[in-house]
Amino acid sequence: MPERQIRLFGDPVLKTVSDPITTIDARARSLVEDLVDSVRLPGRAGVAASQIGVNLRAFSYNVDGDIGYILNPVLVEVSGEPELVDEGCLSVPGLWYPTRRYPFARVAGTDLDGAPVELSGTGIMAQALQHETDHLDGLLYLDRLDKENRRSAMKEIRESTWF
Repeated sequence: MPERQIRLFGDPVLKTVSDPITTIDARARSLVEDLVDSVRLPGRAGVAASQIGVNLRAFSYNVDGDIGYILNPVLVEVSGEPELVDEGCLSVPGLWYPTRRYPFARVAGTDLDGAPVELSGTGIMAQALQHETDHLDGLLYLDRLDKENRRSAMKEIRESTWF
């Protein structure tokens, strides 16, 4: 399947808490296929289901050539001193702002067979795990910006050609 169109800032699905996946059926399998196809494109570290318009708890990731997915992820651990890292989002194209993230993160969820899955990492992986679980909780990285940067980001969005 081809990658799905990414929903942009302003779409209500991006601010909606995603529902858990309760049944592994053809719909869940198709969603995973779409997520994996959508994250394969260059420059994409992760794609949450909400970003392709599906209000279910799942995301795909593509970090250092490792591509995969997780269903019903829950952020179960973060550690280290939070640090400011440059962050962008496919749903807010062209904007990059310093965002406070923990240097280590771990999520737990399941795969399509219902088997437990844990993903963890540092660097880009830690950032992606936090960013994508935020999406599933109805948060954008913009929500984590300090007041001054958020004001600047909102101005850039209003002036953008895509908004």
